[in-house]
Amino acid sequence: MLRSLAGGALFGEVWGTSPPSVVALHGWKRTHIDFSAVLGPAAPGGALPTVAPDLPGFGATLAPSEAWGSAEYAEAVARLIQSTDGPAGPAVVVGHSLGGRVAVILAGKRPDLVKALVLAGAPLFPRTGFRSRTSAAFRVMRTLGRVGLVSEERMERARRRYGSADYRSAEGVMREILVRLVNETYDEALRALRCPVELVWGEADSDAPLSVAERISERVPRAVLTVCRGAGHLIPLERPAELRAAVERAMART
Repeated sequence: MLRSLAGGALFGEVWGTSPPSVVALHGWKRTHIDFSAVLGPAAPGGALPTVAPDLPGFGATLAPSEAWGSAEYAEAVARLIQSTDGPAGPAVVVGHSLGGRVAVILAGKRPDLVKALVLAGAPLFPRTGFRSRTSAAFRVMRTLGRVGLVSEERMERARRRYGSADYRSAEGVMREILVRLVNETYDEALRALRCPVELVWGEADSDAPLSVAERISERVPRAVLTVCRGAGHLIPLERPAELRAAVERAMART
């Protein structure tokens, strides 16, 4: 059942026994519901003690009033963990896609709140070899726009033509947030991790390719990688059993 969390700052669900020991963070354009078959009552084996919020700007939670990055989202999750709705101590934080970005920053900045990470399809590195002629054309258009040689109307048409599907569908502050997120780097945060890390990755993930998980493993020696053969980006929906197993391993490792 949907409920108010962290004093009304977030909305989401709490599953299993109280207090929760797992915090589940969903991806871009997703909601907490993605984890219902992994950690909720519908999951094989029943619910784990979990708090699963809708991150600001998604589901039932209002968008931020300004363009947040991963750090601001991590601060919101930190407040949730420290609230009466959160765990009694450090949590196992599960992050898919956007949620993985937030989880890594949270663990790096507040290691006292995170005892283990489970990451799935987290785009912590840019896709290699992805720049195309269209993206180059857009960069030229953007440069011209900055010096006033291209009108805002033409710029918006260019954004919709050359931008990603996520960019084209985002509006207002959420578009600004997306731009900020995709330009972030996570090397420093990854190298700062000291907690156990489980990686659950789709072999055919095109949004955060398997090479991203391999690069994370290079920077986090304690990371354990599970490759889901034939799976794509939406691991919570495509491979809930594998993700659930990783969460249980993370709980046991701590």
